[in-house]
Formats: sequence, structure tokens, C-alpha cells
Amino acid sequence: MRYFIFGMLTCLLPTLAAVAENPKPVPVILDTDIGSDIDDTWALSLLLASPELDLKLVVTDSHNTVGRARIVAKFLESVGRADIPVGIGIQFDDNAGPQAQWAADYDLKSYPGGVHKDGVQAMIDRIRDAAGPMYLIVLGPCPNIPEMLKRAPDVVNKVKVFAMSGSVRLGYNGRATPDAEYNVRDDIAAARALYQAEWDLTIAPLDTAGLVYLAGNKYQTLKQTANPLIQTLLENYRVWAKEGRHSIDPETRSSTLFDPVAVYLAIDQSLCVMEDLRLKVDDKGYTVEDASARIIHAAMSWKDKEKFEDWLATRLMNGVVVREGN
Repeated sequence: MRYFIFGMLTCLLPTLAAVAENPKPVPVILDTDIGSDIDDTWALSLLLASPELDLKLVVTDSHNTVGRARIVAKFLESVGRADIPVGIGIQFDDNAGPQAQWAADYDLKSYPGGVHKDGVQAMIDRIRDAAGPMYLIVLGPCPNIPEMLKRAPDVVNKVKVFAMSGSVRLGYNGRATPDAEYNVRDDIAAARALYQAEWDLTIAPLDTAGLVYLAGNKYQTLKQTANPLIQTLLENYRVWAKEGRHSIDPETRSSTLFDPVAVYLAIDQSLCVMEDLRLKVDDKGYTVEDASARIIHAAMSWKDKEKFEDWLATRLMNGVVVREGN
């Protein structure tokens, strides 16, 4: 009998190793201001290409959330993930950004995955219904966040939050002094709610997120990849560059890829120097250290930025992860 049990265990070892190496993906909600800067589209692409994360809901945030929802829905349908529901966040003006032209004629009513008119409630329901851990990835100014916390303060105990947010020691383009980073400055009250809530918060500030881009052979190889994810991403990038009159040439390099760093932190943090800092948002939108503030996990510098950029390009070139049922 001992030999039989030992033999059975020996047979099971490869299976157990495979389970250990491929844990069940973590369900994710994405809260995004997609359409303003193209980096949100790169981040959404990375999410869809990452087997460690299982995107369950995308909610648009900031300014024209209906126009942004059209971008999300058309993108998801174009890359074969029209099973993912889309939520419309709080709208307070008509600015959907230069990328909106790409999806201006998209009919949200036709989207197969379903559209929640109250995106904030959709986030609350998804978090409350989750059987286990859930991640919330926040990319952009985030007026949805204080509204969610107001309606459902209990969600802080049920999610880990990852955000592209702030500027602690470095500013834009690696400048040696911090800036009032856009995602914070555009809605200071919402950023304060994000930082002050009693949840586990990890941020990708400009100190790391403001330094990433793809260029040279790496970018050219990616650009020539024929999978639908890359081609849809680049189609959006070209529209964004043209409509926004940006000086960057989409044929030669990417723009700065701030938001994919926040997605990376939800997967792995080994290429970054992480620090636990007590951070708050001041009246001018700066992210400052304060002894009385809550502890935030912050990616403060790169151990190997080039290795991260290689990882990012390779993962995107692998295309959308095929999941059971989609």
C-alpha cells in the first residue's frame, strides 16, 4: 500500500507543480479615462494579454464617460473580448479626448458584453459578489472612486488597488523635481479619496511610470506583429496622434507608457524598487510625504527598465489570452 500511495503521489507531482506555476488568475476591474492619453489603451491591451489577471469589468471615468465607453466597447469587440461588460462612469462634460474619433459611430446598444449605465454600481456589485481576492486598477482622474466609497464603504476590505498616480521625487520626463501629476491634479478631491481610503493601495508614480516607452527594433518588431491586439492598438495610436496633433510619430516609437506600469505592479513588482511611503495629496495636486498620512506602496525607481520594456513588448506580441468561455 505504501508503494501504491508513493506511486500515486509521484504521478501527481507534475500536476501539482503545474497548478503551483499557473495559479488561478485574479479577477480585475479597470477604472479608466481611456481616450485622453493613448497609454490607457496600451494598459488595457496588457491586461488582456496577461494570464495572471482576468478582466471582469471596464468602467469609464472622468469627463465624457459615454464617449470613452464607446472606445472600450469597440476595442474589446475588435480584439475578440466582447464578453467583458462595460460600465459608464460619472459624466461631467463632453470631452472624450482625441481618441474618441475612432469610435464616434460605435453603437453601444449593440455591444455583446452588455453596458451598465451606472458603472459605479456595477463596480460595487462586482466587488461584493467576488468569492475571493479582487484587484481594482485605476488609470486616470477618478471621480468614480469617491462615489463608490460613499455608496459602499465596505469595498475597501475586498479589493487591492493599483493606480497610475502621483509624482514623488521625479517629475515628467525624469525631471529632478516632482510635478502635480495629471491624474491627481485634474480631480484633487477624487485623488485624496483614493489615497485616504483604508484599502491596500499601490501606485506607479511618474518616478517609474513617466520613464517608459518603446522604440527602435523593439517597437518595429511589435509594430509588424499581425495579431488583432497589436493592430487595433496601433490603429488607435495613429488616430490619437493625428487628432491630438501630437509631435510623436507612431511609426517610430510609442508615447510615454505611464499606465501599463500600474498593470505590471498587479502582476509582478520584481523589476521595481518598492517603498512604503506616507503620502497625501496637497491643495495644488502634488503628492507629498506626510507623517500623518496613510502608507502607500510606491514603485519609486527601476531595477531594470529595459527588461520591463522587453517584457511589455513580448507580452503584447503574444496577443489576447484565450480564456475558457470567451
